Amino acid sequence: MRRAPGTLGLLPAILLALAGCGVEVEGKGDGVPSAASGPAYGDTFIEASIGDIQGLIPSITSDGASHAVGALIYDGLVKRDKDDNIVPHLAESWEISPDCLTLTFKLRKDAKWHDGWLFTADDVRFTYETMIHPKTPTAYKEDFLQVKDVEVLDPFTVRVTYPTPYAKALDSWGFYMLPRHLLAGYVQGGNLREAPQNRQPIGNGPYRFVEWKPGEKVVLVANPDYFEGRPFLSRIVYRIIPSQATIFLELRAKGVDYANLTAIQFDRQTNYRAFRKAYHKYQYAGSAYTYFGFNLKDPRFADRRVRQAFAHAIDKQELIDGVVLGLGREATGPYKPGTWAYNPKVARYAYNPARAKALLAEAGWVDRNGDGVLDKDGQPFAFTILTNQGNEERKKIAEIVQQRLREVGVAVEIRTLEWASFIKDFVKKRRFEAIILGWGIGTDPDQYNIWHSSKTGPDELNHISYQNPEVDRLLDLGRASCRREERKKHYERLQEVLAEDQPLIFLYFRDALPVVALRVRGVEPSPNGIMHNFPKWYVPKELQRYTSG
Repeated sequence: MRRAPGTLGLLPAILLALAGCGVEVEGKGDGVPSAASGPAYGDTFIEASIGDIQGLIPSITSDGASHAVGALIYDGLVKRDKDDNIVPHLAESWEISPDCLTLTFKLRKDAKWHDGWLFTADDVRFTYETMIHPKTPTAYKEDFLQVKDVEVLDPFTVRVTYPTPYAKALDSWGFYMLPRHLLAGYVQGGNLREAPQNRQPIGNGPYRFVEWKPGEKVVLVANPDYFEGRPFLSRIVYRIIPSQATIFLELRAKGVDYANLTAIQFDRQTNYRAFRKAYHKYQYAGSAYTYFGFNLKDPRFADRRVRQAFAHAIDKQELIDGVVLGLGREATGPYKPGTWAYNPKVARYAYNPARAKALLAEAGWVDRNGDGVLDKDGQPFAFTILTNQGNEERKKIAEIVQQRLREVGVAVEIRTLEWASFIKDFVKKRRFEAIILGWGIGTDPDQYNIWHSSKTGPDELNHISYQNPEVDRLLDLGRASCRREERKKHYERLQEVLAEDQPLIFLYFRDALPVVALRVRGVEPSPNGIMHNFPKWYVPKELQRYTSG
């Protein structure tokens, strides 16, 4: 699904080097010549989502599905264009002071909320106040806590002041703006989650909310008053289909127009004429890594030697070759190879079961009773890995990890959970021993929300409860400069510390493998993938299947 500013899933897009971003097309789509007429309004676009949304105020959610939907309902002051440049959005222009301490935004005068209220500087100020309010349950307040003041100079001018330079200042204002006239009372009362807006949102983006049936679908319709012009696609339906296998069956039946394929589906199950006549296939460098993580409050995983041992026990190339069929690259940290912050010189942990056993023995884990399972203080080294149902790749990873750890004397069980419950009841509440999950990374290399020791609360993103004073210091320094060269130095050292500490095992960055119905036109592959211009996608009149007008 599409990424939204600052999200986990959901966060701004990272600079992507296209890895063979191409299209596989053969013949005519849906039996209609490809030389169809130009842009037209109408039709319904159906997107498959493996997970249900958590709410419709994306500022207080942290799952990718909620942010994917929210990104079409709400806009920010700025956005990223196809070449990953920051460009105006709700703001028509801005000025940055020479000392990098002041941002002055000039707002558009034609942007409206979906109920007809004008979007003004008061909404910008309110969004800031909401994000820093102590009772707002959000993982994304850190960018706003860096602000000294937000001043309304006139209805369409806002001045933002920072006490010290903040590297992400401009980018951070791509976050979702919130309607003051609808939410002020709920923010002050500390019950934002209970606001009607969280179920029936009024936004200012290209699409308006129509319906949310939990576990089934979310429906949006084109905003006819959108300041960038009405989107061509009249209706968007997010179908909640909690199984990749079922999603693929729906693709074969032409029941969905957009989905993300597994590597096996992409490489081996879609190379036949009927599929190529129905869908474009895309492949480009993904902006999310898959990881094997630990609850670091568990004393077994608090010992760094144990985590290093697990890193030696797992063959990452085996996972890349066997699970994603080579359609991915090894992850050595939270930055993707080829991006400016990436450090290629960090410590690597070669597959070495003997070294894994030696490290575990140093940590006191020895098979004392001859049953093949290591023990310490009378307790066997046994734990459960949690991951989400419907994601076959993560399940396969868990099975391979289970096998490799068993070979070094560690007994592992696997438990899969429905996505919403997995996130809400287990990950957020830290009710896990180990997890296999993924992180979507943003364009800016700031990782404060994920790794800083202050971000371990239930609504924060440091799910593994990692704490390291040097990491905290490097994160602080990395965001406190306007100079890329200075920031790069701090982030390179950050990767070295994480590689040594192994707070989690970074596995791989998988290629993005989306498919789009062939009748849909206007898709522009770019360094930001394919979703950057979604409101401009269209279906020629003669190819429309569902609605018109």
